[in-house]
Amino acid sequence: MTTGEIDESFGGVTPDAARRLLLGAVQAFAERGFHATTTRDIAGRAGMSPAALYIHYKTKEELLFHISRVGHERSVAVLEEAVAGAADSAERLARAVRAFVRWHAEHHTTARVVQYELAALGEEHYAHIVVLRRRSEEILRGVLEAGVAAGEFDIPDIRGTALAVMSLCIDVARWFSPGGRRTPDEIGELYADLALRMAGYRAAGVTSSSG
Repeated sequence: MTTGEIDESFGGVTPDAARRLLLGAVQAFAERGFHATTTRDIAGRAGMSPAALYIHYKTKEELLFHISRVGHERSVAVLEEAVAGAADSAERLARAVRAFVRWHAEHHTTARVVQYELAALGEEHYAHIVVLRRRSEEILRGVLEAGVAAGEFDIPDIRGTALAVMSLCIDVARWFSPGGRRTPDEIGELYADLALRMAGYRAAGVTSSSG
């Protein structure tokens, strides 16, 4: 996890001790998984005693919830910012996918915990996160619906396509490596093109070569 990733994702968490514990939990959960991580692991990474953890968080699960909430709120904001002010649906979709992919690549350690440890959340906390996840899906689905209505996209199954695009973007967090062949921006460009193809988009002036 890079310093930039840490600061951008959790910079608003206060006090400092609470933020350090969240960061320690992100690292531990990403490396060991939620169930294999102990509160001692988390406190040690934060440079604190296990007893100090309970001053700020009642349980290990509460730490996971706060990480999930921050990550999902940020990913919703990334999508909302990306689609704002775009000229048409094709641009909105491309910008949304580029931004969503870039966030999951640049913050892959945090995103891996946010996206793949949901099953460990308690019922109430899980329900809260599901609302945020649905908001992300709604943003993408709205872009696709507007594109179909405007004649820009040809999509037989809008809901299924929105879920497919989301899954494609989220999965970047699982495999991305900073030392890999492609940068986050390059992956974002590739996936934006794939998403437009999935949406049945054809740029103005491009006609079929068949017939």
